[in-house]
Amino acid sequence: MGLRADITVRRGAFEVAAVLEAADGGTVAIVGPNGAGKTTVLEALAGLLPGVVGTIELDGVRIEATPPDRRRVGVCFQDDLLFPTMSVLENVAFGPRARGRDARAARLRASELLRDVAPAVEPSAKPRALSGGERRRVALARALAAEPRLLLLDEPLAGVDVAARAEIRELLRRVLAGFDGVAVLVAHDPIDTLTVADRVSVLEAGRQIQTGTPDEIRAAPRSSYAADLVGVNLFRGTLEPLPDGAARLVTDDGAITVAPETRVDGPRAAIATLKPIDVALHAEEPEGSPRNVVHGHVSEVAIDGERARIRVDGHPPLTAEITAGSVARLGLARGSDVWASFKAVEVSVIVTDEGAAPGTLSG
Repeated sequence: MGLRADITVRRGAFEVAAVLEAADGGTVAIVGPNGAGKTTVLEALAGLLPGVVGTIELDGVRIEATPPDRRRVGVCFQDDLLFPTMSVLENVAFGPRARGRDARAARLRASELLRDVAPAVEPSAKPRALSGGERRRVALARALAAEPRLLLLDEPLAGVDVAARAEIRELLRRVLAGFDGVAVLVAHDPIDTLTVADRVSVLEAGRQIQTGTPDEIRAAPRSSYAADLVGVNLFRGTLEPLPDGAARLVTDDGAITVAPETRVDGPRAAIATLKPIDVALHAEEPEGSPRNVVHGHVSEVAIDGERARIRVDGHPPLTAEITAGSVARLGLARGSDVWASFKAVEVSVIVTDEGAAPGTLSG
């Protein structure tokens, strides 16, 4: 049945108010600058804060007055909070034991989850022996172990090194795709928000500025933060290897050259992002060695102070961020002929396991 929450939380002089709604199988991302109140919302949903005003309804049952240990809520905290004296297996089995399962059944559930979520982690190891990525996997397994109906994830990629981030992100995508409850995710990275969540809630200074699907927010962002968040160029398509170790990402709207962190041996479905600030614009076709040059026409010029966002209708379509002075120097206006260029190494790539799926979205 899903989640319906309309809550207000006061912490000293700071007040946070949010309305969240999601059906079973849905994922909501709460985004916003530091200090916006994102974690406060998660703690309120988990029942960890006193004085929460409003309603929290999970599967048709109001739970705002229910103690935390009686809510069917799993939490993966930003700092993991694994029990340091317990083994990995004991940490994951803690939730089922707290819900009343006997020791054998709890350990069996924990073992199954660890094999699925953290197969390379030794169940007898203590948390201090694990890497950041391994701790994240164990924390996720522990949050899932008690079979929650609401899964709360606070910055699930925080503290994970660059090499492990893609693996953990893909793990999250897989886990959430198979989760039949509701997930609420606090995130900063645009690629987490745009590729994992069905809905996005933008929180600024304790107030919910905007809520909607990623596409709805991309179409009409209501704040500079929201515009920056969804302004990223996002591509979906099929990754094809090139002889020099680079790869081509082929989408429905064109192809770009990228530089994946690991070598691609054959066609793979992939998602890629490119920051608008990494796109250069030219009045004439550029010389030199940029791996990607896209010819098109300007479809929009949006100037905000000293910065400007330029939408280029090309193959694929792109958004660039340049200075307002560069707009004047290049003579850019709607309909202008323009070339856009960017380096392959500026494109962030995530290889997925969902099969080839051409298509592209541009911020």
